[in-house]
Amino acid sequence: MYGILIIIFLALLSSFFAFAEISLAASRRLKLKGMVEKGDARASQIIAFQEQPGLYFTTVQIGLNAIAILAGIVGESLLSPHFMDLLPLSLSLSVRTKIASILPFLAVTMFFVLFADLIPKRIAMAMPEKVALRVIDKMRRVILLMAPLAWAFNALSGLICKWLGMPDMRKEDITPDDLYAMMEAGTMAGLLRAQEKILIDNVFELDIRMVPSAMTTRDNVVFFRMDEKEESIREKIVASPHSTYVICEKDIDHVVGYVDSKVLLERVLKGHDLLLQDGPAIRPPLIIPDTLTLAEAMDQFKGKGETLAVVLNEYGLLVGIITLQDIMRMLMGNLVGEEQQIVKRDDYSWLVDGVTPIEDVMEVFSIDEFPESMSYETVGGFMIYTLRRIPHRTDFVIHSGYKFEVVDIDNYKIDQVLVTRLPLPGEPGRTKESGGVGLKNLGDDRVEEG
Repeated sequence: MYGILIIIFLALLSSFFAFAEISLAASRRLKLKGMVEKGDARASQIIAFQEQPGLYFTTVQIGLNAIAILAGIVGESLLSPHFMDLLPLSLSLSVRTKIASILPFLAVTMFFVLFADLIPKRIAMAMPEKVALRVIDKMRRVILLMAPLAWAFNALSGLICKWLGMPDMRKEDITPDDLYAMMEAGTMAGLLRAQEKILIDNVFELDIRMVPSAMTTRDNVVFFRMDEKEESIREKIVASPHSTYVICEKDIDHVVGYVDSKVLLERVLKGHDLLLQDGPAIRPPLIIPDTLTLAEAMDQFKGKGETLAVVLNEYGLLVGIITLQDIMRMLMGNLVGEEQQIVKRDDYSWLVDGVTPIEDVMEVFSIDEFPESMSYETVGGFMIYTLRRIPHRTDFVIHSGYKFEVVDIDNYKIDQVLVTRLPLPGEPGRTKESGGVGLKNLGDDRVEEG
């Protein structure tokens, strides 16, 4: 009876060390920091041990191993006589002695594995912070009690790790992949709504997407010349209503500034003319290169206090304009109503605007990468780069199981691309499309077909 009580007591001690070990390793740093901000001193102690875990885990291992050895000795010495009495006398004394020494070992081992190891570790993994807060004060006392022995083993293990060139403390670096994994887990657990995840994903893309992916391209910029007649200005405003208009001296490459539409409206309501010379206040433009990311462009807007920027290339030519609203639209993604650049025709085909950013195409069609994607910004640029010439109607490229076919061209500019998902092997009711000139199986080989 006393032997069983001693083994149960040792199992409780072992389970305490198991709780302490797993809870410290599994406790999340961000959650602990939140507890520290609320004034919980125990959480700061846990963080301190996570940063320097050597002495903590050394003490845990000394305790676990010492208890395991002691339990084996107690189990064999105290339980063997009981098992000896239970064995039939028909067996020889030597056989009974061997069995009586093996059975206590197996029984104690199974008991410890189940109640002193597996169950405590499962509980600690399920709620690591709660368990860690409960055991941290007791562990500090145990560490002080076993300090000399623990210091010796910790120093020895540190020297061995250093000799092997291995790190002896963990790093808490958080990578973008970690954040993406946390968002995925939060969405699956219902902590994040799908719209919230989309918004966070778009925030991360600000550091990846370049300005041309969100700007209004040169061909679509509505601008006024300084000497433009009022009738022409009115016609442009009616045909293309915008919040701001670019003002140029002679042509689009000589930008003077921009004017807000509300300023023009105010002049109309007051009965004034819309002539730009000595008329409405023209604001100087913010000039940015087309090599900036959207995050860098936002910094420029914030630093200059402007809402519109003129985007120039390396030759000083205007390639487009971008506004703070364009970046906000990119951030909101499909959470707001906007003109879609990718329109679904049926289950297997989509009409894509030629100026659609290649990042949007990758996201919609779940394509991991495009060949040499740093060499172009849009799906039209992808077609031109891949075909190595200005495409004609019906020219196509096959990539990642999709057929990209040019269906509309306006003065050498690709207006629309038809994207068709190719049939999978054995997929019923579909046949492969053919026709045109293109490249097949991009990536490994490029084979002209007609």
